[in-house]
Amino acid sequence: MKTYLLTIVTLTLLLGLPVGVFAQGDSATEKEVRDALEKYRTALTQRDSAALKQIWANDYTFINGAGEILTKDQRLANLTSGATALDTITLGDDVKVRVYGNDAAVSTSRVTLKGKYSGKAVSGDYQSMTVWVKTPLGWQLVANQVTPITGKP
Repeated sequence: MKTYLLTIVTLTLLLGLPVGVFAQGDSATEKEVRDALEKYRTALTQRDSAALKQIWANDYTFINGAGEILTKDQRLANLTSGATALDTITLGDDVKVRVYGNDAAVSTSRVTLKGKYSGKAVSGDYQSMTVWVKTPLGWQLVANQVTPITGKP
């Protein structure tokens, strides 16, 4: 184990990687991301397309529980048409936020969803991952994925 740790430290020093590129626990930045996550949850359940246009980055990518990849424009169209209508999104107690530098973060959590995505009914528990970047507009979502929890194989 000591050899492994020494190898990692040596490679880091040799490659000159700044410490800031690794996940850090800055509580102020983590709180900003948690706040952005809550704004996102609220905008989805209230079908607030104006808020979602700002939350989703222009190159945003979503992978839904069926494995379909959707863009920002496709998600907004689904929202406008009613194909996406989430009645409830309940975050689990296991929300984790990892901050990278000052302008990137990844959050993971268990969520319970009820409603529909892309015209398909959803109800149940999912693992969720969101990828955030800090822009002049604030924290924006660049990618997220929800995966249904079906039990152990």
